[in-house]
Amino acid sequence: MGKKGILDRLKEGPVLGDGGYLLELEKRGWVRAGPFTPEVALTYPNALRELHIEFREAGAEVLQALTFYASRDKLATVGLENRLEDLNRSAVRVAREVAGDRCLVAGNLSLTWMYEPGSPSAADRVRSTFEEQLAVQVDEGIDFIIGETFSWLGEALIAVERARKTGLPVMVTICFENKDETAEGKSAADAAKALFDAGADIVGMNCLRPPEHILGPMEQMRKAVSGYLACQPVAYRTPKNKPDFTSLPEFPYGLDPLQLTRKEMADYAVQARDLGINYIGACCGAVAMHIREMARVLGKLPEDSRTWKKGGEKPMSAYEYYDHDKPGAESKR
Repeated sequence: MGKKGILDRLKEGPVLGDGGYLLELEKRGWVRAGPFTPEVALTYPNALRELHIEFREAGAEVLQALTFYASRDKLATVGLENRLEDLNRSAVRVAREVAGDRCLVAGNLSLTWMYEPGSPSAADRVRSTFEEQLAVQVDEGIDFIIGETFSWLGEALIAVERARKTGLPVMVTICFENKDETAEGKSAADAAKALFDAGADIVGMNCLRPPEHILGPMEQMRKAVSGYLACQPVAYRTPKNKPDFTSLPEFPYGLDPLQLTRKEMADYAVQARDLGINYIGACCGAVAMHIREMARVLGKLPEDSRTWKKGGEKPMSAYEYYDHDKPGAESKR
């Protein structure tokens, strides 16, 4: 008997996703800001492996292969167009090694920057791009497919179309930039209906916006459709008039002061669950501390059981000295 699949898990209750990879690996020196291409899967797979391990240990139930921007056109921008197969294969392999029998592994497709509305030739290029990646990822043994960060609903629909041909479960999520609509002007509700009608198993939103500016559109999706919904916001604080974090002057090098706290991401997980969102994950800026707190509030991670013999009559740490361990202290973490 193999691992329980994503759809069976969703039947039983909310599933916890992982966090962001590219921006965190950029902070660690393994990804270059600007192209944000995932060659770390080839150049230093141990850095990628370590981040997967952190998310697994934090309680994530799904690990996404780092194949975001691992398409021929994007890789060509850094001279790696001939390494597409190697990169996609390595990314899935690393995720599978870490996942073992504890987590599911999601293959990953992302926006291509080549989609043009009303252009059959552009649509065909997107199709062949997705097919090329999917062939390698499926061959390497993914459990389901996540297509993500699509500002264009039209491109998201192509992702559904191509992913469905694999026979694996399909999750596709759109993103809103600074307006509450897709690039072609579709509402959250209309986008969700269209994606389900196209055959997606799970639909929703991810990236660009923090929980504060993504949960409203997600609520509109929930009111419009009855299928499984996914939400993966960024963990950066953005203003209401510029909710897309990539549009801020702080992107990409000055984001550190905008990062949400672990408690804020835990609060988001509870709100998402209460809204009826089924797949609760996170995106850029979300690291293991965020996923760990989300896992705790969703009841997916036990309290820390490691031995700690407190200092007796005298405190043996500032944690005790300042009464942070006493009932009523704001937080133990």
